[in-house]
Order: sequence, then C-alpha cells, then structure tokens
Amino acid sequence: MRLRHIEVFHAIMQVGTISGAAQVLHISQPAVTKVLQHCELQLGMPLFERVRGKLYPKPEAHRLFVETEKLNRDLLGIRRLAASLKGHAVETIRLVSTPTIAISVLPFAMTEWRRDFPHTRCQLATHHTGEIVNTLRLGEADLAVSLQDPRHPGIVAEPLAHGVMTVIAPAGTWHAADCGTPLTAHGLNGELIGHADNDPLGELVVAACEAQDIHPVFSTVVQTYQIARSLVEAGAGMAVVDPFTAASGSPERLQRRPWAPAIPIQLYLLTASHSPLSHGARRLADSIGVAARNCLERGV
Repeated sequence: MRLRHIEVFHAIMQVGTISGAAQVLHISQPAVTKVLQHCELQLGMPLFERVRGKLYPKPEAHRLFVETEKLNRDLLGIRRLAASLKGHAVETIRLVSTPTIAISVLPFAMTEWRRDFPHTRCQLATHHTGEIVNTLRLGEADLAVSLQDPRHPGIVAEPLAHGVMTVIAPAGTWHAADCGTPLTAHGLNGELIGHADNDPLGELVVAACEAQDIHPVFSTVVQTYQIARSLVEAGAGMAVVDPFTAASGSPERLQRRPWAPAIPIQLYLLTASHSPLSHGARRLADSIGVAARNCLERGV
C-alpha cells in the first residue's frame, strides 16, 4: 500500500463514508473513491462492504488497520513537523500527568525548567494512567508522569522519585513527637476518607488493613487524592494518600505520618518506546524528578 492509500484507508475506517473521508482529507469524493479502488485492486480483495452509501469494514480491513496504524501516525507526525519547520514554529513539548502530580509537583518543575527554556511551548494535560498509555501510543504526547508503571510493551517507565504511602489527619490529631513514627491500621480512627474501588493505591491500603485484621469503613469515598487532602485539611477525617499529595498539604491544617508496614510509591516518567525525547523534553523530565524529590524533602 502506498502512503496515500493508507491515509485514505484510515480516514474511511474512522468516519465510515466516502463523503466523510473526503471532508477529513480536504479532497473530492471522486478522488477518495479512485484511491480506494486502486488500493483494493493492488491488494486483490475488497476491504469494505457497500450498503446504502455506507462502508462497512470487512475483517481483513480491521486487521490491516491495526498493522498500518503506527505508520499512519508517523506520517501525520512527519507532516506536522514539516509544517512547523516551514513556519519556523517554536518547539512544542506535550506533557501529560496524573492530577496528583500535576498539582503537587509540576508547578515547581515547570517554573524551574522555564528559566532555561523561555521560548519553548509546553502543553500540559491531565489524565489517569490508562488514558496516558493511549495518549503516548497514539503520539499525542511526548512524555508523561504517573505513580503507576503500566507495564505496557510499548511504554518505557523510568523511576524519578520514590516515597511511601502516608496517613494524613487534621492538625492537632497527634502529638508533634508522634508524627515521625509510622502508623498502622490499628491507629486509624474517627471518620475515614477512602478512594474509589478501582483506585490502585486505594486497593493497596485496603489490602494492608485487612492483613492487619482491620476492615475499615470509609464514610466518604473520593476520586482523587487532592480531594481527600482538602477534606482532611477541612477537618473531615483521616486518609491514606500518596507521599506527594501529603507533602504538598498545608502544615497548619494537617499532620502526616508514614503508613506501616510501608507501601513504597514510585513516580515514573513514561514515554513511548519508539519516540526518543528531545533535549528540551529531557530537561523537563529532569526538572520534574528534582521537584518531586524536593517535594518529599519538604514534607519530612
């Protein structure tokens, strides 16, 4: 298949009609039809069933779509790069982060990085780890940071910083001398703030409690660690959160203690295995690592 064939094929697979593909590609409908016919002629088989003006992919088309997806992404990337070079556009770095790190670590990292890269454009988005993997694989981001290693064959996970899960409670809950000592599940009391059932770190906390023969009852369940921290700072109860969320809390409004037995937490830099980082992106990753480690030191 030629590159033009692949481009037209992918457009039809995405929109399902000749007219829609023509609009996406900014070419005429007869041109799309001609390219598709030539593509099927070269392959020696029809790729779509025609039913009342709509195209339905055959099984062979689905298999072909999977195999040509990366090539199509690369083609789009080359065209975007060529357009940027032609217009003398500044470099754009696309960073994706989980919400926790975007709030607790990235403001400091990006401020420091910006001093050396004042003219580089940075696009920051937040997603959960599953969405981040898809974003990297589709070439829609250059790098990402997450508290999870997705263990995906197409994703490289590089550790940047590490800490342990931390118990946070409203200020005045413990004597100041006790804050440096770990707290077990037996020390949880009062109102407890938990995490959603599908949250990986929340599952680790519940498993650790049950291993200590404690079955916690969470009065409030939240979707993000930042909400849990805000509730604790407002005096709504205790929570077990990641160390970055705990360290970035207000010392006037909450206290923190390490969870026991310790649950190690890593901050990972995630990149697509086939996409090496530019110099600016690599420096941004380094700044994120430094900011993350500094965040944990401030929380000690």
